[in-house]
Amino acid sequence: MLLIPSINAESFEEVKEKIKMVEPYVLWAHLDISDGTFGKSLTWHNPKDLLNFETKLNLEAHLMVNEVEKKIDQWIDSPVKRFYFHIGATSNPEIVIEKIKAEGKEVGIAISPEESVFNALSFKDRVDVYQILGVPPGPAGQKMREETFKRIKKVKKNCKSCIIEVDGGINKKTAKKVKEAGADIIVSATAIFSDPEGVEEAIKNLMSDD
Repeated sequence: MLLIPSINAESFEEVKEKIKMVEPYVLWAHLDISDGTFGKSLTWHNPKDLLNFETKLNLEAHLMVNEVEKKIDQWIDSPVKRFYFHIGATSNPEIVIEKIKAEGKEVGIAISPEESVFNALSFKDRVDVYQILGVPPGPAGQKMREETFKRIKKVKKNCKSCIIEVDGGINKKTAKKVKEAGADIIVSATAIFSDPEGVEEAIKNLMSDD
C-alpha cells in the first residue's frame, strides 16, 4: 500500500515547507485545494504558484471546487500529475475527464461520505483511480466515518481493477482497516505532520505492519 502525505495549507509558503519535510521519505504529495465554493474550508488554491516550483515528488491534487469544468484548465498547466474532482461539483464530468486525459494526466473521482458510490462508478471505464473520503471535505484532523470501510468494499466489488485511495481520518488503526477493505493508497495529514516524533517516524509507523 502506498502512503501519500496530504498538504492542507493556507499559504504556498506552507505548501512548500510541508513538501520539503516529507520529500526524502515518499514518492507523492497530495494537495488539498479548496477555494471555498465546494467545502466550507479555504486552503491555498493558486496553480500559478506551482509553475516554477521544483520537487522530486509526484504531485496529485484534490480539487474541492465548484464548476470544475471552468477551473481545470489553469490547473492542467501546473506540474500536478493526477487530479481528483467531485462529479457533483460540475455540470459536465465528461468534459473535465477529457480535458485532463488530453494532457496525458491521470484523473480520479473523489467520493465524499454524502455522495453516491454507484454514481461515481458509472465513470469507472474512464478514470484511473477513485478517492474515497473518510470524512466530509474540510479541515484536517477529522475522525474517519465507520461506513468508509463498506464503501471501499463496494467500489472494489463493482470494479476489481479500480485503484482506490482513501483520504481522511487515517491513523495507524484505520490505515490497517482500509488496507484490509481493499484500499491501494492512503492519504494522511494530521498523523504525519502532528506526530511529536516527526514526519519520518510518523511515516514509518503508518506503513509498519506491527
